[in-house]
Amino acid sequence: MTGRPQNLAFDWLDLFITFYGPPVITPPLAIANPLGSIDHGVAAWFHAHLTHKFVAVLRAITEFGSSEWIAVVLSVAVLLFIFKRWWLSLAMMVVSVPGGMLLNELVKVLVHRHRPFVDGWFVDWSGYSFASGHTIGATLLYGQIALFVFPLVKGRRGRVWLFSAATLVVAMVGFSRIALGAHYVTDVLAGMFFGMSWLTICLFAARPLRRLVLRPVIENALPEAEPELVPVPVQTDDVVAPPAANSVI
Repeated sequence: MTGRPQNLAFDWLDLFITFYGPPVITPPLAIANPLGSIDHGVAAWFHAHLTHKFVAVLRAITEFGSSEWIAVVLSVAVLLFIFKRWWLSLAMMVVSVPGGMLLNELVKVLVHRHRPFVDGWFVDWSGYSFASGHTIGATLLYGQIALFVFPLVKGRRGRVWLFSAATLVVAMVGFSRIALGAHYVTDVLAGMFFGMSWLTICLFAARPLRRLVLRPVIENALPEAEPELVPVPVQTDDVVAPPAANSVI
């Protein structure tokens, strides 16, 4: 059975109201959900079919979007970028992945949606539901890695496989969150949408910086151009002899 929704997250709004204002029942941002029936129907179906083995498999999959796993991958990437002195790539990774995940936490507080299930032997989460933190973290991490690797893959088929693999991992993480009862379907779809939107913003914002960084590098790498030789017309002092007088034979 569905547990009674509980507020397991630290609510900054409640803290603000406690000290500065009267009690407020409505969340800061109310969003109507036209897919509410689908959300609850899917959550109830998976809840009725959960088994210990199924939950074990789902928890193994969901770890690929956990904050602990993302922190490990980010640490390795940061050390690599520092060693290689790829400062722009380092800034891109830090802004896109942790930055996007922090913005998602703000969205959770604003929307204030409770999770499908907060009671049960399979529950190991807390906080609000919209949007899925695991899903947006996976979208940002594997999407950014795919963007880094993309220039190194020359063939079209290889690039298709690259983005297909990233999409598959994100989809599996999202599915695991829905099946476990940690998120609704719309939470996962919103996480994917927000993640791709934030990656797109970061990608376009980095274009001017990439040009500023690459321009001096290219200029220093190119050899100095030799002065161009321009032909100059030369005037000669040769005197043309007048034609000889007609001689009579």
